[in-house]
Parts: sequence; structure tokens; C-alpha cells
Amino acid sequence: MEKKHEIPRYSTAMTEPQTTPELPKSADPAHLTDVLRRAGVLEKGRVASVTVESSTPTILSHIYRLRLSHDAVADGAPASLILKTAPVGRPPGPWKGGQREVAFYRDIASASPSGIVPRCFDAHWDDASEAWHLLLEDLTDTHAIPQPWPLPPTLAECEGIVRTRARFHAAWWDDPRLGVSVGLWQDSATDEQSAERLAAQVQRFAEAIGDRLSGGRREFYARLVEQVPRLGARYRSHRHMTIVHGDAHVWNSFLPRNGDPDGIRLFDWDAWRPDTATDDLAYMMALHWHPDLRRQRERHLLDVYHAELMARDVRGYDRRALQDDYRLSALWATTIPIWQHAAGIPPVIWWHHLDRIHLAIDDLGCRELLG
Repeated sequence: MEKKHEIPRYSTAMTEPQTTPELPKSADPAHLTDVLRRAGVLEKGRVASVTVESSTPTILSHIYRLRLSHDAVADGAPASLILKTAPVGRPPGPWKGGQREVAFYRDIASASPSGIVPRCFDAHWDDASEAWHLLLEDLTDTHAIPQPWPLPPTLAECEGIVRTRARFHAAWWDDPRLGVSVGLWQDSATDEQSAERLAAQVQRFAEAIGDRLSGGRREFYARLVEQVPRLGARYRSHRHMTIVHGDAHVWNSFLPRNGDPDGIRLFDWDAWRPDTATDDLAYMMALHWHPDLRRQRERHLLDVYHAELMARDVRGYDRRALQDDYRLSALWATTIPIWQHAAGIPPVIWWHHLDRIHLAIDDLGCRELLG
């Protein structure tokens, strides 16, 4: 079974804002007036004018900070919004960037506990043109990413992030809507296709980097491909599952500037799926952290995460089960550099991932799972 790790964004970390006077159509004052009225935050007056305060291109999106002027006193109406859209000039293609994130804010965020993700005022996707946009609350003045990429957050900040993820995971833990009306489960035919695709991707990856991929790692990937059907049994159980973020590095978190650990917001949800919760934890730590930092924090943060799950009434999932799932998630995460290479992500991302995740699975004894 292929773990559907989608293209990572690193959007806030790797791009610089660019000021531009261009006003996207989805930021039209009349449209914003209607959106804010429907959201119940603009009872009187209307949005009179909009200016683009900043414009930030990312790999798969374009993010605008909009400054709003109202023609009357508008108590409670936002003075600014974040508009996230498709990249300017990007033609439609096989990767439908934005589609999942629109679905997330339209169908999932509204059914989730408040205070975990940014509030969304409007979420739109057009099948014909693949045009999309999100209008989100502007957290610029109250929140910030933990540290500039690639610096990791402090331990206290990491504790807050994993507790917030646990709160979200617990809210959707074994929810009967998973795989029915919320996301889809992969079936056996999809599993077979995934295994074939993984084998082909591994071969192309090995050919591309040549002798920079050791014989030991080549052998590892060959064994992993062989064991995909057996290793997928955990996923096919559809038990102790939730909605995972899918791109859960720490820089996809907004931390409150006032230090409130309960005010963390998780963003960039274009890779969500129903799956094992530990996929997000392994993505955050095993894939992104160098061994010294990971060895200092990994077990403690897993303890913190599990304690929060228990506090949120998740039952029948003990600390050993979490550890077992985390090891399996780390093993699956060895495929992430493969997908990133195939997707055209720059080597500055996946090359470091490759070393870090293989060091992590050695520490965790994950190779034993291959049989």
C-alpha cells in the first residue's frame, strides 16, 4: 500500500513576500461583502475597497494579504484577510493543487473543534477551470511560524504542536464518516497499483542518483516493495484511524505571539487523508530532524501526544500501540524522498530527508518490520 505523501509546500519558510498592486478577482469588494455577510461578521455596511498588502508566491499556491476598507462602522468585521489561490499563470495539470484544501475547509474544518485551524470564510473549487481560492482569517499580527526554516522550534513549542495535533486527531478518531463521506480508503486494486508505481519510482530514483544511493539502501527499497502488501495490513484494518495532515512539518503551524499553548493553528491542508495518526508524527520528527535532536525529543513528544489522546477520550490505544504505529509510519516515510524526487521537488529537500529518515529507522529498529 502506497502512503500518499503529497508534494510538500514549505510555503512560509522558503519564499519571500512580494508587494504587488494586482487584485485577484476573488478579492473583489462586492464578493468579499457577500462572503463576510454569509459568515455573520459583517452586519452593516460593505467592503468599500481592497488593497493587496503583500503577495507571496509558493510552489503550488499564491498567498495574498488583503487590507479591507469598510464604508461604515463594521464592528467585528475583519480589517484584513488572507487569500490563497492557484499560482499565477500555472496551467491545469495532473496535480490538482488546492482541491483537497478547499474540500478540507468546506467539509472538515467546519465539523472540527474550533481553534485548531484558521477560520475560513470562503472555499471555492471549479472543476472545469481548476481555479480555486480560500479566504482565511489573517493571523499575521497574532501568530507566527515557530522559527525560520530549517530551524526547529523549542521543546515547549514542539509540545504545543503535538498536543494540538492530538486534539485534532482525537476529534476524528475512528469517526464512522472516514472513508465514506470524508476521504476515501484505498482498495486492493489501488494497493496493487501503488506497489507497481513505487517499484517504478524507486528504479528511476536509483538510476537518477547512481552510486550516491548505496547498495544497502537499494536492497532496502527492493525488500520494501516486496513487502508492501503485508505492511499494508495495518492500514486495511481501518481501526484507530483519523484524518492526518499529510505535510505535518513544524513550519505548517502558527504559534501565538503571546505564547498561549492552546492557541496554535495548523495550516496548509492540501494533503489530508484518512490514515494512521503517527504518519504526521513521523513526518514531523523522523523525516525532518537530525539524529541528535530527534533522540533528545522523540520519545518524550510521543508521550506528550499519547497523554493528550487519552485526555481527549481516545480508548483502546495504549502507548505500545502508538510506538508500533510510529515505527511503521517511519518505515513508510522512507518512500517520501522517492515521491518528492518524482514530483520534481528540489534535491535540497529530498536529499537531506533521505539520510535523516534512514538514520531514524535504524534507531527505531524499523528494518525488522520487513521480515
